[in-house]
Amino acid sequence: MDPQSRAAGPSAIKILTSHSSFTVLDALAPAFERSAGQQVAIEAESAKTMLDRIKGGETGDIVILGKAVVDELVKLGMVVAGTPRPFARVRVGVAVRAGAPKPDISTVEAFKRSMLAARSIAHTVHGASGMYVPVLMERLGISTQMKSKTVTRPGGYIARVVATGEAEIAIQQIVELLAVPGVDFVGPLPDEIQKVFETSAGIFTASRQATAAEALLRFLHAPAAAGVFMEKGLEQANGR
Repeated sequence: MDPQSRAAGPSAIKILTSHSSFTVLDALAPAFERSAGQQVAIEAESAKTMLDRIKGGETGDIVILGKAVVDELVKLGMVVAGTPRPFARVRVGVAVRAGAPKPDISTVEAFKRSMLAARSIAHTVHGASGMYVPVLMERLGISTQMKSKTVTRPGGYIARVVATGEAEIAIQQIVELLAVPGVDFVGPLPDEIQKVFETSAGIFTASRQATAAEALLRFLHAPAAAGVFMEKGLEQANGR
């Protein structure tokens, strides 16, 4: 998938993040800009690609990625120690093409039966949830049966291949499924096989406007923003 971005001037607070955080940041940025008089620029890629960009020397003011990744960037000296705080939690779900019958995923056994009955399923390769899907299929004992009918993409919004009819079922983080027009959200995976991903936000060591970055992070963690997180398929984490 092509990178996503929200352009702004050279003095904007620059956020580097993954696709799973882009929609909520893009939705909240205008309100912050109106209240603080400071522009916000956002660049999003798959988590793996964005990490590679950062390790390759790209920087900004704020990074929002998986907790373990942000912790690693602190150890590498790229993010200021003490600045990372929880950003969001997101669960994995299922989507089908708009108007198509919705499979039963209400229990683990129902989910398993629906996967076996599906013509095809789709997931990413490098995305956090995409890497979980093969593990899940193995855990359910159906990896061999599913292999020949699995459609993959390196990253991005996998529900797009369902919207175009290339695959029947998409499995990905809920926030990413909800971002794709032309599909219907079926629901989250059953609790017993659910995978909850946690993201963290921190301030880059190279940031030239750390005070403004901190103000933006406080804004994003305010209770008033919780409804936007929920609307986009995320759960706001308790930052500080």
